[in-house]
Amino acid sequence: MPKLASFRDLEEMREKLRSRRDPSESEMPLITVCAGTGCLALGARKVIDAFREELDERGLATKITLKETGCPGFCEKGPIVVIYPEGIHYVKVNPTDVPEILEETVLNNRLIDRLLYSDPATGARAVHEEEIPFYKHQTRILINNNIKIDPKNIADYIVQGGYSALALALSRMTPQEVIDEVKRSDLRGRGGGGFPTGLKWEAAKRALGTPKYVIVNCDEGDPGAFMDRALMEGNPHSVLEGLVIGAYAVGSEKGFIYVRAEYPLAVQNAKIAIEQARECGLLGEDILGSGFDFDVELHRGAGAFVSGESTALMNALEGKVGEPKPKYVHTSERGLWNRPSLLNNVETWANIPLIINRGAHWFSSIGTERSKGTKIFSLVGKVNNTGLVEVPMGMTLREIIYDIGGGIPGGKKVKGVQTGGPSGGIIPEEHLDTPVDFDRLTSLGSMMGSGSIIVLDEDTCAVDLARYFVDFLCDESCGKCVPCREGLRQMRDILSEIVAGRGEAEDLKTLKEVAGVMKSASLCALGRTAANPVLSTIRHFEEEYVAHIQDQRCPALVCEQLISYFIRPDICIACGLCRENCPQGAISEEESAEETGKVVMAIDQSKCSRCGICFHVCPSKVKAVVRISGKSSAPPVPSASISSGDKEKDSKTR
Repeated sequence: MPKLASFRDLEEMREKLRSRRDPSESEMPLITVCAGTGCLALGARKVIDAFREELDERGLATKITLKETGCPGFCEKGPIVVIYPEGIHYVKVNPTDVPEILEETVLNNRLIDRLLYSDPATGARAVHEEEIPFYKHQTRILINNNIKIDPKNIADYIVQGGYSALALALSRMTPQEVIDEVKRSDLRGRGGGGFPTGLKWEAAKRALGTPKYVIVNCDEGDPGAFMDRALMEGNPHSVLEGLVIGAYAVGSEKGFIYVRAEYPLAVQNAKIAIEQARECGLLGEDILGSGFDFDVELHRGAGAFVSGESTALMNALEGKVGEPKPKYVHTSERGLWNRPSLLNNVETWANIPLIINRGAHWFSSIGTERSKGTKIFSLVGKVNNTGLVEVPMGMTLREIIYDIGGGIPGGKKVKGVQTGGPSGGIIPEEHLDTPVDFDRLTSLGSMMGSGSIIVLDEDTCAVDLARYFVDFLCDESCGKCVPCREGLRQMRDILSEIVAGRGEAEDLKTLKEVAGVMKSASLCALGRTAANPVLSTIRHFEEEYVAHIQDQRCPALVCEQLISYFIRPDICIACGLCRENCPQGAISEEESAEETGKVVMAIDQSKCSRCGICFHVCPSKVKAVVRISGKSSAPPVPSASISSGDKEKDSKTR
């Protein structure tokens, strides 16, 4: 790619590349393979290598293009391969499938049925992406091009219209006009707080002092969240273009992209994007001949969860410990090195080129009254179709889980969802018809957060889940302020006692009091929201806390210390697997009381540690070991009429 010295150079280069690189316009066959972290974990690298070897052996390397792309979202079905110009969509591709794909589909235009998506309910096959329910119910404006773009090649981004918004802003708009357009769009920050982006930009522009800094926050640390990672891995130039536009709007000549070190692929692709943009004249001095100077530096974060908070992130950029500091003055006025600093997360920046190109009215026509545009969510947990989904603000949680996610595995009931990461809350099943936006999730005791949706089924214990998130936050708290540091420790200790069957009647009152102090007195947003998992579970699932404390019983059969294990003598085949694997030596042979001469296994409850190994190793077609909730529960009454599926259901009701 040559250096682009003017707006005309950019457009001429785009037209020159388009006929050769645009999958929809080129006649040359193109094979794209998702090379995002999810698909790589499922073996995509071996698939890519197999394609390269096969193309070389057949002498087709110059006639068929192979491209490594970003994540298209359907992680459950990876590795994903799409073949253009037809757009044939193959899922769960293995290296052994590669020769057949080349021979049948690429060379002879024949479909391979077993590699097409199959609807689990009807068995119908889907050939193209838009026919797959997972994609059909989405509105993908940010991640729709991920499967078409090689993130390591700026030419691919330019072909898809990349940097046209930057050219438009620099050539036809003043900095204030850019800010006004962002304000009219009603874009709210996608990092969790939901603050109006245009107002933040205006505050940074008006702030006194130079230099000014613009920063990308890619320190995404929520368990189960990977939206920012997927964007930075799959289309880093969209983020970079938004950052340059923001820098022009507020008057900044220096920017930073802060990426957590646990995202090595995002770090690598962002670094390559910066270098390529600089070589093409899209960063540096006199960008596109406009007279505007701006450059970017990549910073790898040390991995602290709290560094996602604005002041902690800026401390880390300065080389200090990543811990928050009091916000007596907003960072837009005095942030990095005590200078005006504009910080937005990855998804917020990626929306900017779309708003400039298509207009504020187009963007604000999507979504709800107070939450505009689309939102990318990571849909994970107990749901059939896990992955990355982009939906308009206002779609209900039920639609996301069932229409896009395909429902709950095994036909089990949904218990609720955890939104907003560890600092969010659990929303029960009766509220799943709530439209998803910033304000309505907050009213339910949760939050939008960065965008994780963790689906919980009926086998999830609300108390244990709250304990898990509090334990995570306890380890991730910087410890600088007493309410957060000590409050989290106290809540963790209390919850640990409850799940172990040692809870007391006053525990719920104490948890609420500690949570109240944390919400009102913590230094930063981590501490103020850390009580959400506890408060939301008490609010919506208080009966589970009562069962743990008063009855010493876990209704979901999760808390091991509240579960007893028994062997049903009427169906035990005395295979001995439970005895061989019991770490406590609590299982022995004895003669059956029901049938003379029959030997069965029995558990000595005084030695049992309730580890559950006997339950898991018992042959699946026998399942003589049953779990019963409650320390003092009696063993089940033998009954030949109870099936293996009913045993589990029966044990939960005891």
